Amino acid sequence: MNKSFARIIKQTGLVLTSLLVCAFLFSACYTFKDISIPPEIKTARINYLDNHARYINPQLSPQLTDALRQKINNQTRLTLITSDEADFDIAGFISDYSVTTSGISNQQAASNRLNVSVHIIFKNRKDEKKNFEADVTRNFDFNASLSLQQAETQLMPDILKNLTDEIFNRIFSNW
Repeated sequence: MNKSFARIIKQTGLVLTSLLVCAFLFSACYTFKDISIPPEIKTARINYLDNHARYINPQLSPQLTDALRQKINNQTRLTLITSDEADFDIAGFISDYSVTTSGISNQQAASNRLNVSVHIIFKNRKDEKKNFEADVTRNFDFNASLSLQQAETQLMPDILKNLTDEIFNRIFSNW
């Protein structure tokens, strides 16, 4: 009985070791934070994201610009500069900020949806083939009993996080 118990422990150890090796190899092949910045890229400029939407939330442009700058500063090795000589030049504008009804109950609006779109213009001064323009859109539902101002106050942290993450991923991830 002692030998069979020892054999089971040994086999279990081999299985666990094999699983750990596989997990390590898998994690080396795929990462959830696949930030891709060529080594020759050292600097970035993030221009102010103007608001060109029909309805203007005066807090969104400065807060979104600042959130994007903070994320790039904290999660990349790039140095943020204000010069036209930046290796990466990131610009854009808020192109849509609108509210629609998203749910109806008893012939009345039960929920509304705030639609926010940002048009991003990315320039890679070291490799112009990597330049692109893209639209990032996110929708945020809120209770129709709230005013837009109340909903904006409640939703602003999510709006900033989601849009910043989406813009960052579009620029720096290889998907």
